[in-house]
Amino acid sequence: MKTLLVTGVAALALTSTLVLAQGAPESLLPPGFDDPPPAQPTPTPTPQATTPARPAEGSTSPAEGTSRPVVQPLPESNSQPQPTIDLPDDLPSLEALEAMNTDELDQLLGLKPRFDIPPAARRSLSEVGIIGPGEGGFPTTSLESQPASLVQAILAGMRGPLVSRWGHILVRRTLASRLTAPVEMDPVDFAAWRAASLNAMGEYTAARGIVQDVDTNNWHKSLTDAALEAFVATGDIVGACPAVQLQGSDREDGQWRLWQSICAAYAGQGVRATSELRRALSREVAPPIDVLLAQRFAGAAGAGRHAVNLEWDEVDEITPWRYALANAVGAEIPEGLLADPAPYYQRAAAISPMLSPIDRLPGAHRAAGEGILSASAIVGIYGEVLNSGAEGEGSDTATRLRTAYTGSTPADRLAAMRDIWGAGAMDYSRLVLTAYAAARMPPSDQFRDDAPRLIASMLSAGLDRDAMEWSQVVEPGDLGWALLSLARPDDAEAVAGGQIDTFMDGDESDGQRKSQFLVAALAGLGRIDDSTAQSYSQQLDMELSRDSKWTRTIERAAAVDNAVLVSLLAGLGMQGDAWDKMTARHLYHIVSALNRVGLSAEARMIAAEAVARA
Repeated sequence: MKTLLVTGVAALALTSTLVLAQGAPESLLPPGFDDPPPAQPTPTPTPQATTPARPAEGSTSPAEGTSRPVVQPLPESNSQPQPTIDLPDDLPSLEALEAMNTDELDQLLGLKPRFDIPPAARRSLSEVGIIGPGEGGFPTTSLESQPASLVQAILAGMRGPLVSRWGHILVRRTLASRLTAPVEMDPVDFAAWRAASLNAMGEYTAARGIVQDVDTNNWHKSLTDAALEAFVATGDIVGACPAVQLQGSDREDGQWRLWQSICAAYAGQGVRATSELRRALSREVAPPIDVLLAQRFAGAAGAGRHAVNLEWDEVDEITPWRYALANAVGAEIPEGLLADPAPYYQRAAAISPMLSPIDRLPGAHRAAGEGILSASAIVGIYGEVLNSGAEGEGSDTATRLRTAYTGSTPADRLAAMRDIWGAGAMDYSRLVLTAYAAARMPPSDQFRDDAPRLIASMLSAGLDRDAMEWSQVVEPGDLGWALLSLARPDDAEAVAGGQIDTFMDGDESDGQRKSQFLVAALAGLGRIDDSTAQSYSQQLDMELSRDSKWTRTIERAAAVDNAVLVSLLAGLGMQGDAWDKMTARHLYHIVSALNRVGLSAEARMIAAEAVARA
């Protein structure tokens, strides 16, 4: 754990004290935007002084009310003067100008528009996010008065997956909430940090939603980088076109230039796209396979005039760009390139509807175990497998899953669930898969031996009340009892030390990690007193009382009752790819802080998950 928090926590010492009460709202715009220079007055013609003409001799002035001829005055222009175009001193040759595309010409002549959205449609940066408070999101001003350096340090440190499924779900909800940036932080920077953290967690759809909540004319490099990663991972190549077209030649890398050509094709400029992509292939702007995939993708917009043959022979690695475009155009990726796919491609496959359900299954299991997919979502994918008529292991599991939900007797349903779980080490994603089937099982002594896995399965989807129905079936001191002692919604009954001793005696986990997590979580939830917690801490060598910058910060965040800050700090402390990266001391502080700020449901589910997966 010494290196687990090094990225984010090292900067925590630079922050100021957390704020208990939110102050009066302050402007979130960058300096200078609050007091714009006064607008230059519109020049208006100065009327020339004139002398009224004398009436002709002998004439009389018309009487009041007498009809007079109406003379319409000539219209006067009140519009702003048109800006002049300052041509550069080193104007390219005529041949070079003819070779330039529209974006390059606009850039050269300074004609690139500042805004691509009408003023009435521009969105405010005061709140950015996709989940409002009425939709399950956190209060919008939760971070407004908190130190910007602290928030930035936390977000900068969140650069990987979380060990906890329930921790992942909580952090995703926090990052996706409609939040106001800290007063001292640029709102666009705040959005960029959040999108980058979501990308690192594999939450590409949520990251895309965050960046799309900021008008593209406000995007800077960091936000654009996070946006492009999210668009590629979700296979939404055309979704980035507004930013690509607006920024034009601001970037020069090969992938950006291919993206420009694709966007031109989907904007109706097929001839230009075809010409640019051919030139990119001949000039080796990017690897040939990247250009060929871009040609085929652009051709889907009607820009292609010939077939594009994809040559994979000399390709020795897959990249996110190649993976996204190949899936988008229905091209088959050689098996050798995806023989042992990195977690990125599994997560991307899980959320790629263009893939067949059988191809999505491996990634769906990873995504379900990590919290990216819900229990209902992975069951839905298996339902598609069953309806597709595919054959193989995935189809067999789908058939067993149908029996687990619809079997005629509880014994039949349980037998199907056992087959799904397997006899080896527990795959947590398979417990997620059977969560609602487990909730349909009637509590019975007949199924006592399977109670721990049934309970763990229900809790993986948050079905705590269904799980509590098994409290009369489990034996005090066994794994099922431990899970229910953590998951129960009420805390009226303290846990007896003798029951913990019984659990410890039967604990065969490595280093008694299950016992450590049980004691730490019970202490965090306040279900054992301090003296009991300290006694077991010494016995199990947990050092619950030892502190660090991170423990002091999360405790302070809990003391000022800031649920958003606690959630982000909890996510910072749960980074890793396996539960052996988590310590009992960190679990104690996470569960305790979440419980104190009103997130007791999340605290209980994280605690139960820790013991089940240790």
